[in-house]
Amino acid sequence: MTAGPDAAEPGGPGGGVSPGPGKRSGSTASPVTVTPAAAELIRSLRGQHGPLMFHQSGGCCDGSAPMCFPAGEFRTGASDVRLAALEIEGVPEPVEFWMSASQWELWRHTTLTVDVVPGRGSGFSLEAPEGVRFLIRSDLRT
Repeated sequence: MTAGPDAAEPGGPGGGVSPGPGKRSGSTASPVTVTPAAAELIRSLRGQHGPLMFHQSGGCCDGSAPMCFPAGEFRTGASDVRLAALEIEGVPEPVEFWMSASQWELWRHTTLTVDVVPGRGSGFSLEAPEGVRFLIRSDLRT
């Protein structure tokens, strides 16, 4: 996984802020991780849809869920930051994880873990037909 957003540079799909390969606050730890179950689902979705990306929803219509899209299909903008380029075993390219900058300001003290739980996903996220949904779990960083 790639380091987080503190060493940000302009770029990224749709004009969002994309972090460079530099360190985040003296650490190379990513602010985003995935569970084995999430990694398995990501591999399956990659096989069906090609390269993927995530955008952490702000909660308006989908309960603040991480939304999974074909890479580039969700247009990021100047108010978004790329938190990680997730390296998933069995997926040939990194899976970018994006969030709005204002939401990241509230969550920057946490490590975010992408997990999968049974249930109905958002109609726009790729896992919706699978009978499961992605979920973010957060833990305070120490």
